[in-house]
Amino acid sequence: MEKQFNIAPLSGGYMITSIVGFLISAFYVYPSSAKWGFALVLFFTLMFVAAMISMTYAPTDFQLKIK
Repeated sequence: MEKQFNIAPLSGGYMITSIVGFLISAFYVYPSSAKWGFALVLFFTLMFVAAMISMTYAPTDFQLKIK
């Protein structure tokens, strides 16, 4: 029996936050503090990956069900 996963659709703001957070962490935080910079870059990278998975596997008619 195959298990079905429900992928929650994430907003576009979530993806923009991950991109902006990655850029700020990579260019401003990392030069000051390598440990914090690496941690934040990793965090925002994982956010971006989650947004991409959500965009790829989320149901296409989810927005229609909301209304």
